[in-house]
Amino acid sequence: MPEVLKPVFLVDAYSDPVVVRIEGRASFQNSGCLHDFFGEMQRQGKNRFVLDFRHCSSMDSTFLGVLAGAALQLRKTQPAGRLIFSRLSERNLELVRNLGLHRLVTVDAGDFPMAFSSQATPLQECDRTELENARLVLEAHENLVATDDSNRSKFQDVLAFLRNRVNGK
Repeated sequence: MPEVLKPVFLVDAYSDPVVVRIEGRASFQNSGCLHDFFGEMQRQGKNRFVLDFRHCSSMDSTFLGVLAGAALQLRKTQPAGRLIFSRLSERNLELVRNLGLHRLVTVDAGDFPMAFSSQATPLQECDRTELENARLVLEAHENLVATDDSNRSKFQDVLAFLRNRVNGK
């Protein structure tokens, strides 16, 4: 039986733009560390990012909502930041388009130079409480609604459930 590799985000925080390579499945289970990474990079004044999806096997709505949130924040920086999605598979590109993210980011045709410096490192896993995870998933889905209001009907049940959970009802 083949060994299943654990999903990981490899980052080169010292390049410009900052490069993030997604290896494996990108999901609610590993999106927290990427959310924190984007926030830290923006605090350091970094506002240009390229995400390499070449080895991304799949992604869920929480992960896409984290990316939407990063893109929305980058639009507010001066000068405005930029998020580029590179080397998306057909299926992942379809997900990006169905949720309207293609209007927030640049979708590269695959010719963006993708080179890591020797300082590329995997993001460490984040320890979050169950409530912190629920808040992250809620925020991610709210970002998707902010990206495209037609996402509201797609995620209304998830949003209601998470709001009740976060608010302790």
